[in-house]
Amino acid sequence: MRLPILRTQPLPGSYRGCDQSASSLAGRGPLARVRTLRYTLLSMNERQELVDAFRAKFGHSPTAAVRSPLRVCPLGAHVDHQDGIVTGMALTESVNLVFSRNDQGYVRVQSMDFPDEEYFHVDQVPEMMPTFWGNYLRGAVLSLQGKYKLRHGIHAVVRGRLPIGGLSSSAAVTTAYLMALCEVNELPVEAHALIRFSHWVEREFIGLNNGILDQSANILSLDKHLMRMDCRSEEFEMVPRAAAMRPFDVAIVYSGISTTLIQTDYNNRVDECKVAAWLLQELAGLQVSPFKQVKLRDIPRDVYLAHREQLPGRFRRRADHFFSELERVEAGVAAWAGGDIESFGSCMFESGQSSIDQYESGCPELTTIYQVLRESPGVYGARFSGAGYRGCCIGLVDPDAREAVRRKIDAVYPLRHPRYSDVYRVFFSDTADGARVQAL
Repeated sequence: MRLPILRTQPLPGSYRGCDQSASSLAGRGPLARVRTLRYTLLSMNERQELVDAFRAKFGHSPTAAVRSPLRVCPLGAHVDHQDGIVTGMALTESVNLVFSRNDQGYVRVQSMDFPDEEYFHVDQVPEMMPTFWGNYLRGAVLSLQGKYKLRHGIHAVVRGRLPIGGLSSSAAVTTAYLMALCEVNELPVEAHALIRFSHWVEREFIGLNNGILDQSANILSLDKHLMRMDCRSEEFEMVPRAAAMRPFDVAIVYSGISTTLIQTDYNNRVDECKVAAWLLQELAGLQVSPFKQVKLRDIPRDVYLAHREQLPGRFRRRADHFFSELERVEAGVAAWAGGDIESFGSCMFESGQSSIDQYESGCPELTTIYQVLRESPGVYGARFSGAGYRGCCIGLVDPDAREAVRRKIDAVYPLRHPRYSDVYRVFFSDTADGARVQAL
């Protein structure tokens, strides 16, 4: 089924996508009971600040804007790179970009979060420079050039609305660059292809062995819905929040640690999962797949259960996390569909504990935040966000408990981790729609 081109046009009272029925957004899976699609747009203040910065930089006005949201993964931790089943939701917090076309093919982007600008021609893209924010822009150009001839560049100003890691800001900013480049070059890129282009940037250009969760949640999400995606078949469905579900806010507790994933054990954990799959194939007498291709999703559950005790310790723990997380995803999606936020949150708590005990991600700072959230009344569920090596923890919180949760974090975290006492933060967010282009 054809996926939509992610562009918005003004209609009375709201913005809606071009020719986007509920069924067209469903991809290869059902989009349950969605009739009207309303897209979250930039606030007037945010848009004006970006426009003013753009005019000061380039001497003319931008023609369009991209709002590319950050995301959370309530369930499905650490399984997307093994072709597992994941969930995701976009947030009201976002990476925002305003832009105009450059007819000479130059790409010139100023970040409002970093001091440098990025400036190059689409036919002369610089190599990746470790830890440089412009790598995602370079990768976006190269990914599109693998299929298209880019005739135009962009002038742009970009800014993120939360200075934190663990919410896939890298996927969000990559999507923003891709959508701007597609817009000025009039490329009819649909959502599925956009996910692939964005994933190529992180996996092939940056060198992070991740799956497609981040890009999918960033691009496909709908407000008040939970995305369930099978990362092997790429089938997805958007499960609406039941009317009977208790209200919740998304708590985001930033640890103060912003190390890039490429500098963590992230890729090592991916390899350990692949070794576990390899060993299970060998133990079961199955054909052993090439290491680059093998994944835990290749292993039937009965094979895992029959041979898990024969796996060496760390590889058994990685397999235990993978197969138990798949169960939590399905239980959580069923709870969500039924409006049972307590059961959904319990699955999140279990997922967070498995990340610590079985997947062995995290750090002392994130573990402290997770434990405080777990012990706080009014928190339905919590876990590390993203890979769990830096950045933040997330929780689903009763809105009436927000300030009590904030006070408890403030009472515990800076005392245990004084190094980050001046930089940790507590935010509260809501769900939102996926990334869209908006004419200015």
